Amino acid sequence: MTDTEFMDQAERLLKAVEVACDRINETTDADIDNQRSGGMVTLVFANRSQIVINLQKPLHEVWMAAKCGGFHYKFDGKQWSDSKGQGEFFSSLSRYASEQSGCLLTFAPV
Repeated sequence: MTDTEFMDQAERLLKAVEVACDRINETTDADIDNQRSGGMVTLVFANRSQIVINLQKPLHEVWMAAKCGGFHYKFDGKQWSDSKGQGEFFSSLSRYASEQSGCLLTFAPV
């Protein structure tokens, strides 16, 4: 994967996270403040806990830090998969965000 291909896929991922936050805020009682700064998106929940998603361009990875730990994801041509076999990015984000918010939340690629 070239740097350009990585950035295209990674930007799609970050945009999907932002779109999902907007949808969640409009359709649920969850209150997620999502802030984007360059290649990083920070999700802040009502209880002040956070999930941070940031791009690691030199490694062609997306890193996610949640209350339960840190995770690294690589794009396999179809989806973003955890480098240690812990699952797909959006299903993991849905699980961690649900745990931290106390609401059932769903994130998916756009």
